[in-house]
Amino acid sequence: MSPIRLAAIQAAPVYFDKAASVEKACGLIAEAGRLGATIAAFGETWLPGYPFFIEAPLGDLWWEAAALYLENAITLPGPETDALCAAARAAGIDVAIGIAERDAATGGSIYASLVFISRDGTILGRHRKLKPTHHERSIWADGDARGLTVYQRDYGRLSGLNCWEHNIVLPGYALMCQGTQIHVAAWPGHEPLTAPSDPVWARQLLLSRAFASQAGAYVIAAAGLRLEAHVPERFKSLSAFEHTGQSVIIDPRGEIIAGPAEGETILIANGDLAEVRKAKLACDPAGHYARPDLFELKLQGRTIYPPAGD
Repeated sequence: MSPIRLAAIQAAPVYFDKAASVEKACGLIAEAGRLGATIAAFGETWLPGYPFFIEAPLGDLWWEAAALYLENAITLPGPETDALCAAARAAGIDVAIGIAERDAATGGSIYASLVFISRDGTILGRHRKLKPTHHERSIWADGDARGLTVYQRDYGRLSGLNCWEHNIVLPGYALMCQGTQIHVAAWPGHEPLTAPSDPVWARQLLLSRAFASQAGAYVIAAAGLRLEAHVPERFKSLSAFEHTGQSVIIDPRGEIIAGPAEGETILIANGDLAEVRKAKLACDPAGHYARPDLFELKLQGRTIYPPAGD
């Protein structure tokens, strides 16, 4: 089999400017294609950026930033996703990108969504973050389970989750039950390292590595990048921290095979489904390393473990 070329795109969007961010994303997709990527992933809500202002004190400037963030959120489908689909088709690669998705019906709610685009330029699906974390709840609405899906691609089975969804166990297990082989872990990035045991970095790294080991799958842990220089001057007082990226790519045994990445870059690693098979043979969490006589998992009323017929 041909090797799977895995890519984590680590770059800053153009904050509060979705048109410029889409243009930059399309250029990065083209570059990933030139690097021979099979699947390229961006971080959480890369388009139009993570809402960095959420931990700032409430005030007029906070509400102005929040309203502008809503204005720059995108509907799905829409002209922005049309442009991304065209870029994926031109580059000949699959793309997973985090977006701030505006509710098309009400226009007043935003979801932290992960959108999967095929190399032929079609939207495979989207996953809305089930439960925003901490201050994120002031901006993002609760998602749904319709996107807890594994997509069958010619190079393997593809899945993805946002950030701390990797910390709540059952969403990940739902994907493991569907046999995921290549997984996108979309993160906003972490705050600057102050020590090797930095807790933010530890969560991003260890949860991604744990998922890879448990699932027996490659993980593209794509992290966002946002430094003070990327924040518009008007809103700099609302920025309490930076996101410095540190994207990694992890093999099916949980070992880092590329990264952590620094600055704006496209991190690349080669994968091989033979390694996935070896890992799953050792530990298949929804197969031979499970107890269907003890446990059952339902997803929106549908039993996904144990599989039908077991």
